[in-house]
Amino acid sequence: MTTTTTPRCPFTGAEGAPATGAAPAGRPARTDAAGPGRRTEPPSFPFADVPGIALDPGHLGRYRDEPLVPVRLGNGRGALLVTRYDDVRTVLSDDRFSREAWAGGTLFARRSSALALVTSDAPTHTRRRSRVQARFTHRRAEEDRPRIARIAAELLDRLRTADGPFDLIAEFTTPFPYRVICEMLGVPVADLDRLLPHVTVMMSAGRFSAEESVRSHAVMYEYFFQQLAARREAVEAGRPGDDLLTQLLTAPQEIRLSDEEIAVFGFGLMMAGGETTASHLAMCVLQVLTTPGLAGRLRADPSAIPGVVEELLRWVWFAGTGGQPHVAVDEVELAGRVLHPGQVVIPLTDAANRDPAVFPDGDEFRPEGPAGPHIGFGHGRHMCLGAAHARVELQEGLAAVLDRLDGLELAVDPAELRWRDRMFMRGVWELPVRLRPAREEPC
Repeated sequence: MTTTTTPRCPFTGAEGAPATGAAPAGRPARTDAAGPGRRTEPPSFPFADVPGIALDPGHLGRYRDEPLVPVRLGNGRGALLVTRYDDVRTVLSDDRFSREAWAGGTLFARRSSALALVTSDAPTHTRRRSRVQARFTHRRAEEDRPRIARIAAELLDRLRTADGPFDLIAEFTTPFPYRVICEMLGVPVADLDRLLPHVTVMMSAGRFSAEESVRSHAVMYEYFFQQLAARREAVEAGRPGDDLLTQLLTAPQEIRLSDEEIAVFGFGLMMAGGETTASHLAMCVLQVLTTPGLAGRLRADPSAIPGVVEELLRWVWFAGTGGQPHVAVDEVELAGRVLHPGQVVIPLTDAANRDPAVFPDGDEFRPEGPAGPHIGFGHGRHMCLGAAHARVELQEGLAAVLDRLDGLELAVDPAELRWRDRMFMRGVWELPVRLRPAREEPC
């Protein structure tokens, strides 16, 4: 079974409009000046969000029209959307593009000492990542798999006798990755009730005000500084914990991160590892439930789940704002165009994962086939630090839902779902589901 979306022409809305290819070989590189026929007033970006698991066909049509799409950002600054797979990989890995130079966002504090991994450049990014990456290897993720599976089972076992509809996001896909992170950091799970609302605010892309974001950052800073103070006392008392925060705090002085860097890493991990996985796992479940026969096939053959997860990482429309803005800090040629220092570009991994030059059947959801070399976790130096753990969580989370919630189905019409808007991560706010009575045929 495949699901197909047909791109519409970005200007006429006509279905089946052909996608333009890359510039022919030998074409001279053009400068930033607008070319013939180019619109003088670029559209505002992010484009209006619309419901749907997969990338909107209308947006996809825009991205297929040209490799660099001029847009106007909310702060009035011009930018170019990078839409092709190879070009996106270039932006994500070339040091001539800087994340730290972008000062127009609200997701993270802008003090250089407080920049999160996702927004810092080398050598700062290299130093900070090297201090923590040993905890996030493929080997460590596989060692953690039994613990991750246990957490999933414990959360879902409470739902097996549910007598009516329940919200799978509130009951499972949100607490699941956050409990994994809490155990890793040594943070009490009981504190999640007061922390998660602030995480949501900090993941806002316009839904919450700048003032609310500042307040939430302050709360998270204070909380993690308190956590560090408690661990320092425990170490001095001769009873250190074995959690990641303690390990970072007690690292040799010559490689130790500052307290501020550790605090930012702590709540950055909750944001990047919790909010993203929670939203994506819900989308995985929704896609499986709405693809006829897929849930039954995966129950019959759980070994197919990792492959389906990889295809879902490619297929699901994930980034609510397109991607992290980068600024050219040197002259660089991209997609046959010379970009000058100061040019803002936004690499669209969602569009890259549908590039027909890399994914010939990319406009179809193909759970039975290989996903191909998707960049759902990014690429290069900023490839998701927790990618190995996220894969395990998605695999074990989906497997546990299928195993423990037999007969699971949506409790509302898909058109009634409330989609997350003006947030960095797309998804739905709730996922109302129910369990079919045992007498009915499972999906």
